[in-house]
Amino acid sequence: MLTQGVVAELRRALDPADVLLDRADLISYSIDGTWLEGRPDCVVMPRSAEQVAAVLRIANRERIPIVPRGGSTNLSGGTIPLGGGIVLNLAQLNRILEIDTGNLLAVVEPGVLTHDLDRAVRKHNLYYPPDPSSLKQSTIGGNVAENAGGLRCLKYGVTSKYVLGLQYVTATGQIGRAGGRVIKNVTGYQLDQLLVGSEGTLAVITEITLRLIPRPRHKRTATAIFPTLEGASGSVAEITREGIIPSALELMDQSSIRIVENVVRLGLPTDAEAILLVEVDGNHEGAMEDEMDRVAAILERNGASVQRAHDEAEGERLWAARRAVSPATARLKPNKLGEDVSVPRSAVPAMIRRCREIAAKYDLLMPVWGHAGDGNVHPNLLFDRRNPEEVERVQFAAAEIFEAAVSLGGTLSGEHGIGVLKREFLGLAVDPTTVGVMKTLKRALDPNNILNPGKIFPEGGDGNRRVPVHLALTGPGSGETVNTTSAPIR
Repeated sequence: MLTQGVVAELRRALDPADVLLDRADLISYSIDGTWLEGRPDCVVMPRSAEQVAAVLRIANRERIPIVPRGGSTNLSGGTIPLGGGIVLNLAQLNRILEIDTGNLLAVVEPGVLTHDLDRAVRKHNLYYPPDPSSLKQSTIGGNVAENAGGLRCLKYGVTSKYVLGLQYVTATGQIGRAGGRVIKNVTGYQLDQLLVGSEGTLAVITEITLRLIPRPRHKRTATAIFPTLEGASGSVAEITREGIIPSALELMDQSSIRIVENVVRLGLPTDAEAILLVEVDGNHEGAMEDEMDRVAAILERNGASVQRAHDEAEGERLWAARRAVSPATARLKPNKLGEDVSVPRSAVPAMIRRCREIAAKYDLLMPVWGHAGDGNVHPNLLFDRRNPEEVERVQFAAAEIFEAAVSLGGTLSGEHGIGVLKREFLGLAVDPTTVGVMKTLKRALDPNNILNPGKIFPEGGDGNRRVPVHLALTGPGSGETVNTTSAPIR
């Protein structure tokens, strides 16, 4: 447990000013991008991998939970210290160590903001494509821990595609490296890829080597307004069948359109069932014009009214509606459960219609938007957590959303991770053998279960829930520490 002796030892291992115990500091580290709350006993802010290792050795010896944290924009409760313990704030490890233009790579510390990395490599005409919506606040370390995506995933892929190597610290305080600086590397197990998406449960990442690509010189943008969801979905399938891979292919359903229009007044057609935003990019302007001509023809064949941007400024105006969705929804209800189920592209219309049915069944506002090109659908349940009856309806609705996604051949998460909010549903999408293998890996790398305990794995049963999970939605609530001792995972 966190005794005065342990605090003194932490202060000797770090700068004493980097060990926070004041109540106000602990409260500020008790929340993330959700509404969950869990107050840590202590916050430490290491400035090197060696300091991280020292903290982990102390925590492992004392069986104190460690919760790694970056920008804390997480949307599944992954950075909430539900069992108290130590929050390991990696924000001060924020240096871009190297930009290697010859080998098209960057070496960064985990606290570097995603936006800052892309801005830095832009000066060399290079590109780091992953762009989660929180890119101006989220850190590269957090993106790696969640295998974050974003608008450009259809063409460029998610974070894992760009991770070449990692420096990491084990639960027992040993510093290691996985991967390297080369494009092809099958020397032993691919431990770097195992750590990507592990949500801070297997090791603490302290340095990341990332692949870069040349920055595209040109892009073209269009908005397509559809009277039917099927028309929008048919367009997505036809565009990809034609061999055109847009850099972004985003969908807004009718609920999203109406919410944005009611709040922001952009002149959107509220009778439309869907809007698609399409962007293509590349290095040859003529080729981009040709691709957008072909895209526009497909959109119109499927019943859309198409507006094309004539320059980059007009393209930004076309994106205004998509960017306005999240802030517009925030003005309607004080709380939002932002889900991110992933289904086959062909199942996107069926998934959205199921979301409409679920919203009606539980009398909830549920706008849906998402990355139509890769099947990543974002149903957003709006509610007021001060209303227990409404919270219960949200819980039932979320369960049915997960079941619908899995029944359509999909899964629970495309980019937000499992964290706390989805852990009790893991068994819906992952078979018992695979869950067992995951737990075996966790026990091997973290034998005392100190690294982000209570995340990913079900605690309330077999991970095949059909009923509300009150703990997962409310957390400790009071913000008080529940427990500072972690038992080995079963």
